[in-house]
Amino acid sequence: MSLIRNVGTIGGLTAISRVFGFLRDIMLARVLGAGGVADAWQLAFQLPNIFRRLFAEGAFAQAFVPLFNRRMKEDDDVSEARRFAEEVLAFLIPILIVFSALALIAMPWIMGLFASDALQGDETTFDLAVIMARIAFPYLAFMSVATLMAAVLNSLSRFAAAAAAPILLNICLITALVIGANLGGGEEARRQTGFMLAIAVSASGLFQLVWLGFWALRAGFKMSLSLPRITHGVKELGILVLPAIFGAGIYQISRFIDLFFIATLPDKSITFLAMADRLNQLPLGIIGIALGTAILPSLSRYIAREDGQSAFRLQSNAVELALLLTLPAAVALFVVGSAFTRAFYTGGAYTPQDSMDTGAVVSALVLGLPAYVLVRVLVPNFFARKDTRTPVYTAGISLLLNVALNFYLVPRYGVPGLAIAGAMAAWCNCALLYSILALRGYYHLTPLVLGRIFRIAIAASLMGAVLWYAMPHGAQYYAGTTLERIGAVAALVALGMVSFLAAAVALRVVDRSTLNQLLLRSG
Repeated sequence: MSLIRNVGTIGGLTAISRVFGFLRDIMLARVLGAGGVADAWQLAFQLPNIFRRLFAEGAFAQAFVPLFNRRMKEDDDVSEARRFAEEVLAFLIPILIVFSALALIAMPWIMGLFASDALQGDETTFDLAVIMARIAFPYLAFMSVATLMAAVLNSLSRFAAAAAAPILLNICLITALVIGANLGGGEEARRQTGFMLAIAVSASGLFQLVWLGFWALRAGFKMSLSLPRITHGVKELGILVLPAIFGAGIYQISRFIDLFFIATLPDKSITFLAMADRLNQLPLGIIGIALGTAILPSLSRYIAREDGQSAFRLQSNAVELALLLTLPAAVALFVVGSAFTRAFYTGGAYTPQDSMDTGAVVSALVLGLPAYVLVRVLVPNFFARKDTRTPVYTAGISLLLNVALNFYLVPRYGVPGLAIAGAMAAWCNCALLYSILALRGYYHLTPLVLGRIFRIAIAASLMGAVLWYAMPHGAQYYAGTTLERIGAVAALVALGMVSFLAAAVALRVVDRSTLNQLLLRSG
């Protein structure tokens, strides 16, 4: 299957999940508002969710897929790969049980590390946050096993089931919010909604595990449980996973650091960041996850076969496609982010000023959007070669820069300062990863690709100028009726797409040869 088809399959289903997630956050804004219970919920949800992205979808998937693919035979004999997956599963389950038990016991202390002064000062709301986090934390264990199933399916080129699984999370949360919205207003109703949301999180993890297990069986990949043993494969995975936690998870580690700094900021700050990140996650999740997931199995197979030319071509196509999709998205969100937050979030318990503050965070977050996606595209080149140390070093340097910038920017600019620091650190990480790949001769940007990237940037800038001029003309509609809001946002989106496509065609950003390359089979 070609890269563009793989990305289209994963990206399309991820887009549906992100749209459901966006609807979820719109409902969260109206039902819980900002501050108080809303801040407590955001913190309770982010703890297992960040761990999931860091350990399960980040480090574990990046380390497991190359090892699994090396054990797959050319004639589709998966017996050795199945044995490896069973060994990993047997070792993974006890670790998850012990880790989850310790986290549940230590949750009051963990919550105390990240809770703001305002949240800790309200004993009732703080206790609620601890209870919600405990109820939601089993989600991590369910999703870690589900990630193993997803990695197997992706390695078998069955991308759709894994890409569709996160939709179940958002369906469960939306269901809880619909019930909560019918409880009436008031603090007690918001507290009950928080409990239901926490239950929905853990339930969704179980549903996703069952969903992926079903599709693994449909693919003919049946795994059996056995007693845990430290086999050669498990040792090899452990050696890769430990540094991968840091190397592949720079974004999530920076989120943990952000939580420390948010604790020094006023009430509502964590809600503003979470709501802004939803808009940032739309293109980041759709494009970054799709590209990173699609190229890792193919890169692993090319490198195992010592087919350097095909690996170079695949990496080049992925970089070009990443920038073709993320640069215009970043420019558009930077310019019209506040219009989107006013249109989507204002209402119920979420005030117009809350929406404006959220919009400022969106504009800061998207400064790093192309870099975050490029990191996801470049890191697989190291993991496919079983090199997990290099991403550790680059991520460590970027993380130190992030912390240093936080100390300078957060006291001056608040939550937008956090976002700017993270964006600058992401660009640093991206530059280091690319430089090392080029120095080692694994990958470099050719003059042809550089020329296309330059034209993409010019086209995105022209689109941004058009949106900058047009946005004030719809100001009266961004907080109007539902139809007025939908119409205003749809007009901005349509104008952005048309202006970018017109500029892209005029500048010959994508020509027939590029499309032919992207449509070639990726492995």
